[in-house]
Amino acid sequence: MLDPDAPLWRGSAAEDLAFASDEDFWEPVQRAFDLDRTWINLNNGGCSPAPSHVMAQLERDLRFSNELPVIHMWQTLEPRIEVVRREMAREFGCDTEEMALTRNASEALLTLIHGLDLKAGDEVLLSNQNYGRMINGWKQRARRQGIVVKEISFPVPCTTPQQIVDAFAAGITERTRVIEITHITNLTGQILPVKAIVEMARAKNIEVFVDGAHAFAQFPFTRDDLGCDYYGTSLHKWLLAPIGTGFLYVRRNKIPNIWPLYAENDGQTNDIRKYEEVGTHPAANHNAVSVSLAFHRALGPGRKSARLIYLRDRWAKRLLAEGQGRVKVLTPLDSPWGGGLGFFNVDGLEPTKLGEWLLSKHRVVQTPIVHAEFKGIRVTPNVYTTLEEIDRFAELVLTAIHKGIA
Repeated sequence: MLDPDAPLWRGSAAEDLAFASDEDFWEPVQRAFDLDRTWINLNNGGCSPAPSHVMAQLERDLRFSNELPVIHMWQTLEPRIEVVRREMAREFGCDTEEMALTRNASEALLTLIHGLDLKAGDEVLLSNQNYGRMINGWKQRARRQGIVVKEISFPVPCTTPQQIVDAFAAGITERTRVIEITHITNLTGQILPVKAIVEMARAKNIEVFVDGAHAFAQFPFTRDDLGCDYYGTSLHKWLLAPIGTGFLYVRRNKIPNIWPLYAENDGQTNDIRKYEEVGTHPAANHNAVSVSLAFHRALGPGRKSARLIYLRDRWAKRLLAEGQGRVKVLTPLDSPWGGGLGFFNVDGLEPTKLGEWLLSKHRVVQTPIVHAEFKGIRVTPNVYTTLEEIDRFAELVLTAIHKGIA
């Protein structure tokens, strides 16, 4: 059985927590970004700004490329991707030859979704909380090739993750060939028990694709913490890399079995680089990932995660305490199965209307979400978010609760 209190990351949580509320530490971090502070941006889960020095590196390389692209971009800058590959592999805890640099999580996961050989009648098992683009990818295969896509459901919030493992196990049949899961949902911020699902599926010879779009660099973990064979993520969310960056991990012995989205070159059957054959692209984007990674390491992954949870708890627990009993938080709080991404709703207030009021009247960016089984507003601050911004958001929601939004 899965341990519901299993630690989310290794290391000294107490030491990380000491930094979470240390404004002397976070104030210079906040100044590392060029932002429009007339807005409060609480949708970093969609796409986060990168630090100013990351953008400066990106701009330098773009200008240098433009001077003579066929030499400067292709011959000087493009080979540096190998350094980025090495450092990203080190951060994720895999072999360098298992790390492909992609443009986002969608490209990484759709490579897997369209790259695995399946035949009519083969079954794919998903959660109905998977990211829509990935679900659409599987549905397209179903229309074209006759595979069968099945979806399971699990409760939100879920503080007993064995329920999630059991839900997937109950959906498996003798025709199940692959399970695709999110590491953390983009909806409520529920962290899934990836390792337990992978182990359960592997015993049945079922492949597991892991969508880590919102997980990587939001909280610390490595490949071996998950035990997975496949993992895709975006880097322009929590790693604070330039827009249009991500990675795809495929365990080395699995690479020959996954076709690339674009045709590979001769001799690339076993080469992770076949997933990077996307045609002409700017080297500046993926090279700047190295600068973002250095910034991430300087912050400290544990300290960063503790700060994000501290910011989440600052608004979420205040709304629970002062919201007249009308607030429900659907992200696990005080639990290893929730991260910095938070999700709430208010009885009597439609999330889309509340979200529009916050955006249009008060310049607070957040994400209203309506799912078939729940609805609410997603809140995703980042390391540059100030306590004043968090408090302003909470005060506005409380105003809406107490006085309405008419």
